Amino acid sequence: MKNESAQRHGERGYTLVALLAVMSLLALFAMAAASNVQQQGQREREKEAIFRGEQVADAIRSYYRYKGAQGVNSLPTSMDQLLEGIQVRGGTKKLQILRVSASRDPLSKAGEWKLIGPTSQDLGGFVASLTIYAGGVPPTPKRDFAALAGLIPRMVDVLNTQSTNTASGGDDTSASADGPFLGVTSRSQRNSVITYYGIDRHDGWIFTPLFR
Repeated sequence: MKNESAQRHGERGYTLVALLAVMSLLALFAMAAASNVQQQGQREREKEAIFRGEQVADAIRSYYRYKGAQGVNSLPTSMDQLLEGIQVRGGTKKLQILRVSASRDPLSKAGEWKLIGPTSQDLGGFVASLTIYAGGVPPTPKRDFAALAGLIPRMVDVLNTQSTNTASGGDDTSASADGPFLGVTSRSQRNSVITYYGIDRHDGWIFTPLFR
């Protein structure tokens, strides 16, 4: 009887160990699944951010051309100006150049894009990143924006400008550009799942019509 009781006790012990092992595996699978779901969710938000950001860039281009494409004075100074649209020649209505949803940043908590002026160091860093992405060939501003090219800060050594592995994981709360702006970027300082012109940090993505 004692041997039989000991055998049953041993079997219950093996069963408990096996159950714990199965539970551990299930927990690992659940963690992996949750991580994949979270990563997929971030990927979709990043795709939406790029889509909206490029719409803002197109709106800046339309506004700039409407104002005569005469340098800094032709740039918008607020997101509201883009949302108001531009006057149709010979008419009384305004042409919408930016959707309300596109004026919001889906990656940051506040939902507000950071406005980037033509003399911003952020824009200089973006130019450097584009240069690296193109194999050392600096990007060329489109003809309409040639008058602004001389205002953009250039990095002397573009190969030493990227530091995408130091993301703080928070949002940038600093002020936007004071005055005319040439592009927008996210306030999120997180590393990205996808890359935009080789840039893997949200606040490194600058959406501007300068080179598009």
